[in-house]
Amino acid sequence: MIKKFIDRPVLATVISVIMVLLGILGLYRLPLQQFPEIAPPAVQVIANYPGANAETVLRSVAPSLEESINGVENMTYMSSTASNDG
Repeated sequence: MIKKFIDRPVLATVISVIMVLLGILGLYRLPLQQFPEIAPPAVQVIANYPGANAETVLRSVAPSLEESINGVENMTYMSSTASNDG
């Protein structure tokens, strides 16, 4: 088969051009759903409040952060956690 392409370079060129044209045609005919938007599955926000316990953080810091973060477009789920880690 390789010898056939060496002996007939026009045949090899025609086949190559046809393959490229079919590739370009396929590229434009692919539905847009084949390329979905990729978004990170989770985002983590960490806020430190030195000297405060978890309950204080939940009452003072978490609500304002949640309110600000809640405006993010296409967000489906949000949760808050506070700890005494410091």
